[in-house]
Amino acid sequence: MSERRLYLGVDGGGTKTEFVCIDDEQTVVARTVTGTTYHLQVGVDGAVRRLGEGIAAICAELGIAPAGIAHAFFGLPAFGEDALIDPQLDAACGRLLGHDRYACGNDMVCGWAGSLACEDGINLVAGTGSIGYGERRGRAARVGGWGEMFGDEGSAYWIAIEGLNAFTRMSDGRLPAGPLHAIFRDRLGLAADIDVCARIMGERGMGRDDIAGIARFVSEAADAGDGVAASILERAASELAGLARALRATLGYAPGEAPLLSWSGGVIDGAAPVRAHLERMLAAGSEFTLVAPRHGPGTGAALYARHLMEARR
Repeated sequence: MSERRLYLGVDGGGTKTEFVCIDDEQTVVARTVTGTTYHLQVGVDGAVRRLGEGIAAICAELGIAPAGIAHAFFGLPAFGEDALIDPQLDAACGRLLGHDRYACGNDMVCGWAGSLACEDGINLVAGTGSIGYGERRGRAARVGGWGEMFGDEGSAYWIAIEGLNAFTRMSDGRLPAGPLHAIFRDRLGLAADIDVCARIMGERGMGRDDIAGIARFVSEAADAGDGVAASILERAASELAGLARALRATLGYAPGEAPLLSWSGGVIDGAAPVRAHLERMLAAGSEFTLVAPRHGPGTGAALYARHLMEARR
């Protein structure tokens, strides 16, 4: 009987990094989670340290050395976007494994590989950030994912910023004060509205992840009947639908074709109005065939590692 092969997938994210190991039967045999490996947030050394922690935990759980991993795929946030940093991260992954049976890519690949089980189609990621990725007949394309400074529309960070903007407008009378105003003031612990500036941007202000967490207050306000909050969530869905349509065109789908489309990330999975709006927008015109995610991104990363191994044989 042949020796069991093991495939490691690493799904990096803005909040956490998931490590999943599967065997040839695609059974999950080990799983662990570390903190974010977003190098713009924790630095290259911080990202590498967390990658090392995850690999060590997986190997300890399975009782193997890294050499026992047949192939690995590291889906890392912002990978592919910096020609100076990418080689450093790639080389570090090789050092941690001690072999060259691995590949690095952007974490968007993990979402697609999990949601569609590596089948042709499109996946939308809307978590801390947002991005769309798809593959068709060996061709790959991405849309969005430009970062929170001037992009990531429809993401939790984007929803949070839109919510904070609405709070300030309600505070100074440019918008009528709705439930969002009271919810933000209470959840952020503000004695006065102006305190939001120090709370977000001050010396002890919030980091990217914490700001993205404010998105849940927007959802809470929408549930409480705030029309402005509801509009923010609908606009988030519209932005994500735009990613899907751009990918559909870039990948060359013809009129009448309805590519598979799935999703991953807390905004679509966790914010029911965003998902409902998105499904309504994308169902119109039969442009897509909507598919519920088949696997999570962590398992997707492991499936992609197996896919890469098979391609090498």
